[in-house]
Amino acid sequence: MSRASGAAHSLRQAGQDLFQPTLRLGVTGLARSGKTVFTTALVHHLIRRTPMPAFRAAAEGRIRQTRLAHQPNDDVPRFAFEAHLEALVADRRWPASTSRTAELRLEIDFERTSRWRAGPATLSLDIVDYPGEWLLDLSLIDQSYLDWSRETVAASGRPGRAAAAAPWRAALAAVDPGAPADEAKAERLAEAFRAYLRALRQGPEAVATTPPGRFLMPGDLAGSPALTFAPLDLGAEVRIASGSLAALMQRRFESYKTRVVQPFFRDHFQRIERQIVLVDVLAAADGGPAALAELEEALDRVLMAFNAGRNSFLSRIFAPRADRVLFAATKADHIHHTSHDRLERLLRLLVGRAVRRTEAAGARVGTVALASVRATRETSIMEGRTSLRAVAGTPEAGERIGDDVFDGETEAAIFSGELPADPETVFTGGLEPGSLRFPRFRPPRIPVDAAGRSAALPHIRLDRALDFLLGDRLP
Repeated sequence: MSRASGAAHSLRQAGQDLFQPTLRLGVTGLARSGKTVFTTALVHHLIRRTPMPAFRAAAEGRIRQTRLAHQPNDDVPRFAFEAHLEALVADRRWPASTSRTAELRLEIDFERTSRWRAGPATLSLDIVDYPGEWLLDLSLIDQSYLDWSRETVAASGRPGRAAAAAPWRAALAAVDPGAPADEAKAERLAEAFRAYLRALRQGPEAVATTPPGRFLMPGDLAGSPALTFAPLDLGAEVRIASGSLAALMQRRFESYKTRVVQPFFRDHFQRIERQIVLVDVLAAADGGPAALAELEEALDRVLMAFNAGRNSFLSRIFAPRADRVLFAATKADHIHHTSHDRLERLLRLLVGRAVRRTEAAGARVGTVALASVRATRETSIMEGRTSLRAVAGTPEAGERIGDDVFDGETEAAIFSGELPADPETVFTGGLEPGSLRFPRFRPPRIPVDAAGRSAALPHIRLDRALDFLLGDRLP
């Protein structure tokens, strides 16, 4: 979508909003946080009109009907809601992770309660699902190649990253940035850098990410020059000579921003009015203080990516901005409900500084601990004479806890451990790394009635998230 066509689309959308309001909701998250599951569950519950006590419009019975509508943009893939729901219900399998932007439109018929606007109304809800790695790429827009290289090389020397970075740093040491540009060297360095990013994804820092995000999710850009670059070890006073390897890398870095990052910002991100960011806080907590510090930095960069502030009619035409951002700690069903408030307090601590800055700019930022699809039930187990609060579910085949390896069919009751009452202590080693037990559970078995209609997907606080994100637009 070109800049001109993007502006024209915004004008058309503003005109449409005068007659049928439209809300664009962005759904994103860091690695393995459950973006696809959240979007699928959200659509499922809105269409089914399931009882949701914390979602006021639904609890008051004012949502009359929700239906899938035609795609608003012909050049954006449709979110495969039906296939993802079938995977969850029929196959008891988690849907594939988000690897590209997808979109879905819902039309929500509801009853207004406002005195001067009472009566039937319709809200068009455009859900935009996109990888969190692309969100963090927005930090590159204002960075030069020199600054990005120095920052990335310096970060690779941190104690938690040094081992993963060793092969890439060895490749860096073997090249002269001032040597003539060499395509083969550029490809080898790009692949070594990609391997480093891949190693970070597999380690304790999987909850965070280092841009460029498309290096691990290239799509149709795989093998293109726009993804064939890497940081170089450049001194503080270096001058990049024309025709050098450094000049080639710099040009491709700028091309990546121009051809990949800026179009995403212009065509998708800039038009988002509400945003939910899903975060696997439990994995970070179990990774220890270093992993939590990485997550805190990543979340700070996430909030800085938002041009936050209140929407007005004119701002929606020319420069839409997210006026509500919700951070959600996912997989709350992996721990007993008595620790849910501790999980949310830990999330609030992680985003605390960034939240204060964003709210000062006029946006509203919220936090919640949720499970989009609840895969466990609560129970208790005995350890000696002590009764432990536990969760029970079906661990996926191959999951291991101690000497136990699960077959994917047998239910197990598991004491996950407890988060400290004071979240500050998690940053100072108050929680031993690896002390929490979080096997990957299969989706729950969903009952089906005689007519073949399945029961609603169980969840934890999905209704609270919906009320924060949509409640004021269904008055």
